[in-house]
Amino acid sequence: MTKWYRENAPITADKLADELMRLKRGSVTRRHFLGVTGLGLATAVLARQPGLFNSAAFAGDLGTQMSIATWPNYHDPATFEAFTAATGVAVEVNVFGSNEEMLAKLQAGGTGWDLFVPTNYTISTYVKLGLIDELDMSKLPNYDPSTENPRFTNEGIVDGKTYAVPKNWGTTGIAVNSSKIKTPVTSWKEFFDVAMAEADGRAMVHDYQLTTIGNALVSLGYSFNSVKPDELAKAEELLIKVKPHLYAINSDYQPSMRATDAWMTMCWTNDGAQLNRDMPEIQFVLGKDGGEIWSDFYAIPKSAANKAAGYALLNYLMTPENAVKEHIANGAPTTDSRVLKLLPADVTSNKIVYPDEAALTPLEFGAAVTLTDPGRAELMARFKSA
Repeated sequence: MTKWYRENAPITADKLADELMRLKRGSVTRRHFLGVTGLGLATAVLARQPGLFNSAAFAGDLGTQMSIATWPNYHDPATFEAFTAATGVAVEVNVFGSNEEMLAKLQAGGTGWDLFVPTNYTISTYVKLGLIDELDMSKLPNYDPSTENPRFTNEGIVDGKTYAVPKNWGTTGIAVNSSKIKTPVTSWKEFFDVAMAEADGRAMVHDYQLTTIGNALVSLGYSFNSVKPDELAKAEELLIKVKPHLYAINSDYQPSMRATDAWMTMCWTNDGAQLNRDMPEIQFVLGKDGGEIWSDFYAIPKSAANKAAGYALLNYLMTPENAVKEHIANGAPTTDSRVLKLLPADVTSNKIVYPDEAALTPLEFGAAVTLTDPGRAELMARFKSA
């Protein structure tokens, strides 16, 4: 057999399967795969892999690792394991408790994040500061804007350009262990009252000025987004008063609630659903006096070192069949009608996850001004150090 024939002979089925698995694991680049299999054959194979290889997101070398910055208890680890199995890219997860913390990290530079999860009201600020990329939508073929609920998705678009695509929406409510606390808690006023009475030493607030200050403002009859000095002063007075009665100031409150070290906490939808699923005595309620409704997005930092992998993971997460597993695991409601159709009835009928419209009416989306308002930042610093 001549050398020319050995090098140019048609690839065998076994060899093709082996090279395909190497590509999925990330052991070889797409260029290598195309080279050893032949362009025509490779194109046919790629066309039969709609979830992976016909996407522009997989057109380059993805490397072996990437990093995502996100929120506590917000992803199914199996999702990242499946992505790693498909691409060979290991996913490092960085967890944060506030958008202010994420902003500070990005402004300091060198985060190492290739993808992160900002909340709706922050995106315009990130764009103004030049901290995130306009997204190349050709690299996200699994995202379909026509199936998204515009109520929760518009803030990803700034000046007609898409900088972020939606992950979930949800609310900020109150989780109460009903086996420990018998006093009804149906409002933020009652939350702070009970925190200083029956839940003394057992209540938690977020390490996050938007919600902690916002809910204190709501309890006093003010807007969740107020930056008025006189209203902030009254909110500070309340927070300083309640602080000696708190168990902790922490945005990752699930461990304390599960251990029953804490009996009541400010709580996001997904955490409320997870806690209630595993401990039905932990109830989740929305403040009848107001509070927050939110939507979270995916965005790619300008400083990202592995943008190819960031796009690849984002496109993977936008696939409805992958996204539905994420939503079932994390308990936050979806913005995508394709995913909604795939969710089981016990999820879509869960009032923690999908509350009645009447319960949502008093709630406010966070306002961009709150992210960088010095009055709020200074208030939170004084509260934490008091």
